[in-house]
Parts: sequence; structure tokens; C-alpha cells
Amino acid sequence: MQVTEQRYYTPEEYLELEEAADYKSEYIDGQIIPMAGGTLNHNQIALNLSSELNFAFKRQNYRVCMSDVRLWIHQKRIYTYPDVMILAGEPEYFNNRTDIIVNPQVIVEVLSKSTKGHDREDKFEAYRTISTFQEYLLIDQTRIHVEQFSKTGKKQWTLREYDEEDEAIALATVPFKISLQDLYNKVNFQLIESEAESADAEDLG
Repeated sequence: MQVTEQRYYTPEEYLELEEAADYKSEYIDGQIIPMAGGTLNHNQIALNLSSELNFAFKRQNYRVCMSDVRLWIHQKRIYTYPDVMILAGEPEYFNNRTDIIVNPQVIVEVLSKSTKGHDREDKFEAYRTISTFQEYLLIDQTRIHVEQFSKTGKKQWTLREYDEEDEAIALATVPFKISLQDLYNKVNFQLIESEAESADAEDLG
């Protein structure tokens, strides 16, 4: 059996390739990993949250970034594109590149079936090496369910969960609150169920 040798790239090579690529990829310590395309529900949740955040922070010293802005995690040698980031004050750019920031306070990921384990474990571990990082939201796109991790001290985080019994989510580290109805506005859970049923049928076939 032929073994394919793994190609490793420098961060500079990744950035050069990424600028010319037709799709986005993450960089993880030498490896380039293509990112899966987002669903309509995934996009809707990120858009709902970002729109509400941008309006709420119109006259406050916070900035909202969506998934086109790249994050550099120095200690882990990772370039990635979080779904939503909140910056307190001015953005800090990596190597003076205005498309790469290093100082998010809040990071939000909308979970998909293929990435939810990675977002909860490996990504969260990497994000925790960022000195400015204080809060992490994981939003399920298949049901009303949100996990909110808030930093309470050195190596100490608390978890709060939200579901259909709750009315709203209040961020712990920035002055912002959003109702679950607004967060999940126009999200079609039946579409997710039909997609899952189709996939199951294909597997059985």
C-alpha cells in the first residue's frame, strides 16, 4: 500500500495560497484544511446575531467581525475564521495585515454536524490561549440550544446552557442581550430534518 506523504506549509505559504484560492481553508500548525461550506441555517444564525450586535454596539467601543476576518492564534500556530467575533476597543492586527486580527474578546461558532466536536474541544482549547479571549458561544443550528462559556479566573470557565425554555441570552463580558426568537429568526429546523432523512436514505441505499 502506497503511503502519501503529508505536505507541511509555512504560515507565509498558506497566506499566499489563501489569497488566490476560490474557497477558505484553515491553517493548523503546517497543515492546510479546507473549510466546509455553510448551510442556509448556519448563515442565518450568524447573520441574525451579527446584525443585532452591530446595532447594539453602534455607539459603544466594540467591533463585530464575521467569518471573512481571519484570526491568528500564535501559541497554536493556527489561522482560522470564527463565525462571529467581538473585539473590545480597537482591533490588533497581525503583521499590520488588516485581514488578520489577534485580540477577540468573544468568539461565536455556529455548530454543524461535522464540526461540533472540533469546535467544542480542539478549537476551544486553542482559543483559550488568546489573552483577550473571555467568552465563547456555541450555537446549535439543528435545534434551539446554545452553550455559553465565560471566563471567571485563570484556567476557570463556567458553562450556561440555553434552550426553548429560555427567553433570551445575555453575554457575560459585554453589554448585550438577544432573545432566542431573534437569534433563530427564519431558521428552518424542518429543513435540517429532511436533509438528515435524505442522507440516511442514501446510506441505506
